[in-house]
Amino acid sequence: MKANIFTLLICVILMSCNETKKTTDNETTLETVKSETKTFKNKGHELVYNLTQKTGNYQMLLNKKDVVYTYTYTIPDGKTDSSTEKYIFNGELSYGAYSKHQRTLPNLEGSIEQGFDGNEFWLKHNGEIIEDEAALKRVAFNRPTNFYWFAMMPKLLDPSVVYEYLGNKTIDTMEYDVVKVSFTSEDNKPTDIYQLYINENTGLVDQFLFTVADFGKMEIPNLMQLQYEEIDDILIPTKRQYKKSNWEAEVTEQPWIYVNWTDIKFNNNLKKDIFKK
Repeated sequence: MKANIFTLLICVILMSCNETKKTTDNETTLETVKSETKTFKNKGHELVYNLTQKTGNYQMLLNKKDVVYTYTYTIPDGKTDSSTEKYIFNGELSYGAYSKHQRTLPNLEGSIEQGFDGNEFWLKHNGEIIEDEAALKRVAFNRPTNFYWFAMMPKLLDPSVVYEYLGNKTIDTMEYDVVKVSFTSEDNKPTDIYQLYINENTGLVDQFLFTVADFGKMEIPNLMQLQYEEIDDILIPTKRQYKKSNWEAEVTEQPWIYVNWTDIKFNNNLKKDIFKK
């Protein structure tokens, strides 16, 4: 009799453990499904999200702390800017030391340095602080613009971004999903507009149209074409060319402007002092 009671007790315990395991398994499954479920504003938002899963998102940049690379910008007449760019991703701190500046502030002979420390834009010429308002306005454009170009794909998920799916378009036998990207503005000032051409096969942006609101160039867009390079698990469009176009993304007879990023290195242990005036 005692043996039967003991056996029955063991069975009850085993059944209880099994039910607990089932409950735990079910809870885990539900939690996993919940964590993988993401709500999208529209199809354009979903396409951009999927894009960042391929290129890398902004958290991946934050994990890499900072970057140093060489930036080369060449316009059709051969004039070139060449700078060593340094960014800290947390706070979007930006610094550029120009060895060539035939287009950016060409009136200043010798070396120039530009910086943004999170609060203030500054400019140095041959180590001396420059307070010229027009020159600082150029710095206030260059520093966030250069940073944004580098981090653009991950930053397409910023909270300020507005997405609009414009449909499908065939260009040279290639199928693209076209997504218009604009930005909310607290003071209702005009913001840049991007029109992304997302390759249906690769899920990457092969090209995009863009405007430059800071200079009032909103009616005629530029067409930017990209080539990617994988660096430390992030896909970066290191080779770029752009020219004037139209809203159909037609390649015009205008000459190309070339932008190249080389010698890209993450995790350089940059100090914030570099970015201060």
